[in-house]
Amino acid sequence: MVFSKLFRRPATPAPRIPDDILVYAIGDVHGRLDCLDDLLVQIDTDPARDGRRAMLVFLGDLIDRGPDSRGVVDRVMAMCAASDDVHCLCGNHEELLLTAAEGSRQALGVFARAGGKETLLSYGVSEEAYEREDLKGVQRLIAEHVPVEHLHFLRNLPDQLVVGDYVFVHAGIRPGVPLDAQKSSDLRWIRSPFLDHSGPHERFVIHGHTVTGDPDIRTNRIGIDTGAYRSGRLTALVLDRDTRRFLSTALPAGTYAAAA
Repeated sequence: MVFSKLFRRPATPAPRIPDDILVYAIGDVHGRLDCLDDLLVQIDTDPARDGRRAMLVFLGDLIDRGPDSRGVVDRVMAMCAASDDVHCLCGNHEELLLTAAEGSRQALGVFARAGGKETLLSYGVSEEAYEREDLKGVQRLIAEHVPVEHLHFLRNLPDQLVVGDYVFVHAGIRPGVPLDAQKSSDLRWIRSPFLDHSGPHERFVIHGHTVTGDPDIRTNRIGIDTGAYRSGRLTALVLDRDTRRFLSTALPAGTYAAAA
């Protein structure tokens, strides 16, 4: 007998979701409606669905940087209204737009540097009109061009969603803090210490926010922001019982606003 086997720790069960659903978690779209529509076709035609419910979870950052933020918000709003199985979380870029709309100079400055110009152009603001404005003028452009219905939708997005053994958030969680005590600022903005933490969390974390060339697969989390706004690669993580796989687009890369 090999006595070391007597002291071997049992394998940790793989996290899982309920057997009757498939979950498709979609990374940061950032105004790439072309990528989103391509990915939705892949989801609609996924043979693994086999009559089961499909739950879609958008991880936030629908807007900024890419060319059609308005189109993305329209699409996701319609999908959420049509089905209780479509969920969208709030990202830091949604927070920036909402806070900029309220007149925060700090938020207006970051919004302008992090792709807000592309968002306003998608809402019908001309490039010439945008370039004429100071920060206060950018607030006015938001008020004049972004529909109240869109702001209301974004303002009411949740920060996290739990399904089975998984929690879905935009940026990550604060290690060691219970999920029900997490701060919105961390769920929408955190990088380290979350990205550097290798220990287990209360639930396995699925997130976006931090761009990686391929899905960032770790023992306690998976990041799926593959930089669609610049790479043309929008990624969905497919969760099926206790298995995982990925769908992704391969559309032309963009030349949009720099990351922030």
